[in-house]
Amino acid sequence: MAIWVFGYGSLISKAGFNYDERLVGFIKGYRRVFYQGSTDHRGTPEFPGRTVTLEPAQGEICWGAAYKITKKEDQEIALTYLEVREKQYDRKEYVDIFTELNAETPAITGALVYIASPDKKVNVNYLGPASVEEIARQIVQAEGPSGPNREYLFVLENALLQIGSKDKHVIDLANEVRRIISEEN
Repeated sequence: MAIWVFGYGSLISKAGFNYDERLVGFIKGYRRVFYQGSTDHRGTPEFPGRTVTLEPAQGEICWGAAYKITKKEDQEIALTYLEVREKQYDRKEYVDIFTELNAETPAITGALVYIASPDKKVNVNYLGPASVEEIARQIVQAEGPSGPNREYLFVLENALLQIGSKDKHVIDLANEVRRIISEEN
């Protein structure tokens, strides 16, 4: 039996595992926010970067990419890989994926998604909301083993534009990061 994994951050442009099909779609009732601290990829424990997580938001949608993994061996490898890659995300949920804005019936049901919860008892890296300028300044300065935090933001912005999604939060942050960088130069 096939499994589906939904990505709304770096998974959109870089799955990192074998899959049989990629479907661009969205989930309902969530929005993408740069509220999760990254101390292992785009920052350090001393200076965390910021990556995206999902937060419940009535009436909103979050675009991303869903990956179908059919072969049992590919599923095991993908899930083991994702457990490491997404280790700072403390919740796994199963969501419905839609491809048409007016659709009542999902294109996919039960896709796995990783979420970083705001519960500091189980998610010590949750940073939470801040102003666009504060988040942008942190992104400009943070860098980790996977590279500069700003690269994560710009790759995500580009990946979303390529799938036809204009995410205001991501675009506003990217523009603010570019403004800060141009001021510094």
